Amino acid sequence: MLPFEQVEAYQGLLLDARAAERYRGEVEPVDPKAGHIPGAVSAPTVDNLGADGRFLPAEELQTRFAALGVEAGAPVTTYCGSGVTAAHQIAALAIAGYDAALFPGSWSQWSNHDLPVETD
Repeated sequence: MLPFEQVEAYQGLLLDARAAERYRGEVEPVDPKAGHIPGAVSAPTVDNLGADGRFLPAEELQTRFAALGVEAGAPVTTYCGSGVTAAHQIAALAIAGYDAALFPGSWSQWSNHDLPVETD
């Protein structure tokens, strides 16, 4: 778990598990600000699933996460809007053989404070 107070100084890979349009700041249906935590990488959880709605095979997930910058043994943390899809992302990362932490405050906590926001 990554505490809120440590997110700005975090040196590992930060994955945003929300839909890409929320990450880019095109839409924000819940929180006061649109966008993402500076330095975060867009990694929508929908891309962890096959057409049947099940997790992709481990090898495909490994390829997906490697393309996003995940490296074996390197720190990775994930967040979403409220923690639910980030937990899904952690499960997918585990299937792929990677350990990951959760930022439980997620975008909702970040966007409710006077903190920097990026949009793409």
